[in-house]
Parts: sequence; structure tokens; C-alpha cells
Amino acid sequence: MGSDTRPGRPWVALATFLAVQAVLGCWWAAFYPGLFSRDSVLYLSHTVAGPWVADHSVLYDALLWLSFTRTGDLGAVTFAQTTAMAGALTWLAQSLKRLGAPGSLTTAVAVLMPLAPPVGAFTVTLWKDVPFTICAVAIAACCARIAAGRAVGLPALLGLGVLFALLGLFRANGFLVAGVTVLALVVIVRRVRLLLTGAVAAALPLALSTLVFPQAGIVAPSPTYVYHTAYGDIAVLYRERPDLFTPADVGLMTTVAPLRRWWAGGTCSTINPLIWRRDFDWQQADARSGDLLALWRRLLVTEPGLVVRARLCRGAIAWRPVGDETATGGTTYRLSLRPNADTYVGPGKVTDFPGRGVFSLRPLSMELHQVAAPWLAGSLTPEWDRILWRGASWAYLAYVAVALAALARRNRLVLGVAAVVAGQQLAVLANISAQDFRYMAAPILIGALLVPLLLGSLVPRRRPVSDGPPRRTRPRDRAAGRP
Repeated sequence: MGSDTRPGRPWVALATFLAVQAVLGCWWAAFYPGLFSRDSVLYLSHTVAGPWVADHSVLYDALLWLSFTRTGDLGAVTFAQTTAMAGALTWLAQSLKRLGAPGSLTTAVAVLMPLAPPVGAFTVTLWKDVPFTICAVAIAACCARIAAGRAVGLPALLGLGVLFALLGLFRANGFLVAGVTVLALVVIVRRVRLLLTGAVAAALPLALSTLVFPQAGIVAPSPTYVYHTAYGDIAVLYRERPDLFTPADVGLMTTVAPLRRWWAGGTCSTINPLIWRRDFDWQQADARSGDLLALWRRLLVTEPGLVVRARLCRGAIAWRPVGDETATGGTTYRLSLRPNADTYVGPGKVTDFPGRGVFSLRPLSMELHQVAAPWLAGSLTPEWDRILWRGASWAYLAYVAVALAALARRNRLVLGVAAVVAGQQLAVLANISAQDFRYMAAPILIGALLVPLLLGSLVPRRRPVSDGPPRRTRPRDRAAGRP
């Protein structure tokens, strides 16, 4: 099968985009203004009630605030997400065709993907992870264009720089994803200027958070929010090896939470049972953050294997294709289906603000909702977990696909398409808080679109049929490169 991207057929890209947008638009109408969680409410509450804080993504918070203050609702944000996702998926599909992915099959996969809840329902969720994932898909598309052209031009460098910066602006660990991705691309592409581009892009969000946001009155994240995974490590080690803790360590911990909370929160799969309980004192944790970090560093030096094992367990969403049903928090969190904000946060749980009712499900089409709701609910059952919601399997498939394609085309630059998958997988593995599917959504989307490239690499490409015996060429024609 040939490529759909040859000159004279731009309508294929447009048709693909419109088809994807139409399906995502149906999800938008079915779950207007969008699915949401407790985090979604927090994104907006502080921007309206004040003060602004940088706990999540200042950029995404600003988008919600802009939509809320200008339109009185949040549907503009989720609709913009559907358009951006349609553009990113189309761009990746068209870019992979330039690499030799079967055209019709790639188009079919791109058009069918939004029907799946990990694409459709996720795209219309009010999470900062949605634009983050869109940027990651766009990075894979840009790398596919580089591989197809076998060169890194200035437009590609600028595009990657902007996308890497957005990774850091949309999610706190985005600079880690960008950093690992850039290092992988430098090794593959062997262009030092990529390293400079990545360094500038990764530094921009850090510079904004330290120099610009404080001047704008945006409060820095609390120490507990920043270091909560380290506190989770302490809890795990206390539960497994209490003999490592001195009386002074125990006294420090009890100023923040009862020992029973530290023990109960010592499940390695998630930090939620530790920090999101009433008897965990965030104010005390902030005040004693320096001492808690000193304790964590001592444990890291004396028992590095235990700390690493705790991180591997908590980052299982990045490397393990199946969840652990026997462990507390070991199963995959996908999407929530509650009807309004009060069912998430309740009275007094977050700073209240006028208009919080925007966080309520108000479908624009009850007919679409009646179709989409059971479809989504059915996909959340455990038997679909490893196929639809665990990004690790798709990450491994992505590596196999680009490796075989690089061998088949004798083009090492094809490996760069999966660089952002490796970046996300390693960043999540190193520092994440729970088994949430959204943290590995990009590998699912990228991996699915790499399936046609994988299949195309397994099937030998046919030589074009000749109209007759090869014509003999003269020596001077061969020297000039003419047939």
C-alpha cells in the first residue's frame, strides 16, 4: 500500500482531520462540558477565589480561568482539546505515511482511534494531562518528519523547542520527559544543536516558575506537594523496615501524622493513603519538609535498594503491562464518572467560588450520552485494562515498531519517533504518585498509530512492475546519475 501524502492529495489529511474531529465532537457533546476530577476543580478554584498557586499547571489553570470568565463555562477548553488532538493525530498519521507506513491502514487507524475511550473520553476531560499528551503526540509526528526527510532543519528545531517547552508548562515533570527525549534524539540524530534546543526549552518552565510567577503573585507549590513522593518512600520503608528509624525519626514523623497513618500509607503503589487523609497534617509537613527530606536522603544513602524498589513499584504504570489487584492502589485509575463537583470535593474541601456549578455534567445531546456512557463504563472493566489503559504494553510495541522500521529502511532516524515514549516512560518510572492511566496516555496513542508501520515493516516491499527489460545505460549516463 502506498502513501496518502504524495503531492496532489492533500484532501486525505483534511478528511482524516475532519473525521477525527467529528468523532471527538460527539464525545464532547455527550459529556459536555467535560469529564473531571477533584484536580479539575482545584485548577479553577484558586484562580477565582485566590491566591493563584503553581501546584499544577499555571498555563492550563489560565486557560480554564479564561474560559470561565469570558464564556461562563468550560466547554471552550474541552472543545479546543478535541481540535488540537485531531490535528496531532492527523499530523502523526501523515508523517508516518511519509516513512512508508501503509497509507489506507494508517488512515483507518487514525480515524477509528477516537472511538476508543482512552482517546475520545480522555480528550474531553478537564485535565492538564490532555494538552500534555497532545504535545507528546506532536513531538512524535515532528520526529517522523525528520526521519522521512533524513535531516533536522530549522523549522523542525523550532517546532521541537516549542513542544518541549509546552511539556514543562503543562505538567510539573514535563521537563524530565523533555530532557530524556532530547538525550535520546541527540544519540539517534547526532546533532548537538538538538541538545541546545532541548536545554533552552526545558529551562523555560523552570525560569518562569522561579523568576516570573512570583513577580505575578503566583504562589509557589507547597513543599509537601513537591516532595510528596519522597514522603511516600519514607512510609514504605517504615512499613517494611521499622528498625531503620531512630526514636528521633519517629518523633519527627508523628508531628506530621500518627504512626498508624505512616504504616497505612506505606503501600508502594500509591501515595494517596498517606497524604490525602484527614490525619495527615499538610501544614506540619510543610514546616518540617527540610527534616523529612534529610530523613529521606539518609534512607536513600543507607538503603538505596529499598528506595529504588519503592519507586519501581509506584511507577509500575510505566513498565508493567498489568496492574496488581492484590496491592492497595495497584490497579489502574482511568476516568471518573461523577455528575458534579460536590460528589468529588464536598462542602469546605476546597476553596469555594461562585459558579462552581460549571463542574456538572450537562450533555448537549442526551442521545449521544446514552450511547457513549455505557460504552465508556464498559471499557473501565478490568478485562480491558491491559489493552486499553496500560501504556507499558504500547510503549514496548512502539519500540519494536520503530526498530523494525529503521532496519527495513536503513534509516536510524526512525528510532526518534519513539524517543518521547521513552522519555515519558522513564520520567514516570522515576517519579510518579499513583497508577493513573493519564500519566502514560501518550504511549498508548503513539503506539496504536505505529501498528501500521510495524506491519508494513514485516511485509517485504514489492519492487515496481517494469514495462519491459531494463534499458542499457551508457557509462557517461551512469557517471552523471542518469538511467
